[in-house]
Amino acid sequence: MTDQNPMPVNPQIQRLGVPVIAGGVPEAGKRELLELYPNAKFNDLPRGLTEDEMIAFLADCDAAIVGLDLLSERVIDALPKLKIVGKFGAGYDTVDLKAVKRRGILFGYTFGVNALAVAELTVAFAIMGLRHVPALNLAMREGKRPRWIMGRLLSGRTVGIHGCGHIGKALVRLLQPFGCRILACDIRDYSDFYAQYGVEAVEMDELLERSEVLTLHLAKSRLTTGMYDRKALEKIREGAVFINTCRGGIVDEEVLLERLEGGHLTAACFDVFAIEPAQNDRLLRHPNMLATPHMGAAIEQVRVEMFRSAIRGLVENGPVQLENYDF
Repeated sequence: MTDQNPMPVNPQIQRLGVPVIAGGVPEAGKRELLELYPNAKFNDLPRGLTEDEMIAFLADCDAAIVGLDLLSERVIDALPKLKIVGKFGAGYDTVDLKAVKRRGILFGYTFGVNALAVAELTVAFAIMGLRHVPALNLAMREGKRPRWIMGRLLSGRTVGIHGCGHIGKALVRLLQPFGCRILACDIRDYSDFYAQYGVEAVEMDELLERSEVLTLHLAKSRLTTGMYDRKALEKIREGAVFINTCRGGIVDEEVLLERLEGGHLTAACFDVFAIEPAQNDRLLRHPNMLATPHMGAAIEQVRVEMFRSAIRGLVENGPVQLENYDF
């Protein structure tokens, strides 16, 4: 933390609640927040709060900083004092923005703070998947003596990126030294960026058919939930490495398991799952499945900056301009 750019304070805030799971708030961020808002209170439980607990916890608060906490319509409507919400973490799919907008609550969120951390994890996943690290590591740990398996270089591969926002762009930059052919599919027009970095824009079907490494960087919404269903998963190129570091619920995990069991995918590398902590042990224990517990942004300096952006959101009403938001 540095005091070269002092954090702003919102004088309207009398009582601030932070229902983020205990241990989720970096200590440096917690100290800075308490200096600005001495009356701030934190969730001390080692778990997230239920809806009823959220309502009770925030009942006397006019502002809140939320992480993956569920700020549903029911919770929002039960908190008439709530005027401002700052978002800590990546994505805001746990916040009912329609209810926030209807209530006139200010919502502050900064995009892309975790972009480099998640992009680096994606590169690591791609290399480990292409080199059969998940299966070989499991065999070694089980006391077997496996021979090596012929793998592939990341260099020169065709990498498909579904969702080329902040994280997708960070990944494109990281891939430049590898000389990959990079395909991207996004509903937004990033043609200037694509031209600068030699990225080929394609439709989803072509992305699935051509990508040797396919990685998802989509926001979770009504449009993307369930997008990778049986029809989509069966179109993925034979032998591809399939990576998801964005959100659970976008991929049908039962069909994914079928594709792994059938040998259609070289590996699946997932940091996110429909239910977290992940529950599908058959999927998690598959030799070609590399699973991590939603750790993409678990970097100390990233967590601190994410929390600082949430504090700024209490004052600035960040880049999510709800009056223009398409629900």
